[in-house]
Amino acid sequence: MPYISLRLVGKLSKEQKTQIAKEFSETLEKIAGKPKNSTYLVFDEVDKENWAHGDKLFG
Repeated sequence: MPYISLRLVGKLSKEQKTQIAKEFSETLEKIAGKPKNSTYLVFDEVDKENWAHGDKLFG
């Protein structure tokens, strides 16, 4: 059972999340032979002020 955790700054629309989930699960099925219905994907959308690169906050 593949589990994908996708962490990103900001928000995605429902349509974007649907397309990403479709493409990730199709890729795992095609390349790794993992059925789409066994793939789990979690979107972790982080506010800009809660994410930094080095000493610089994104927000």
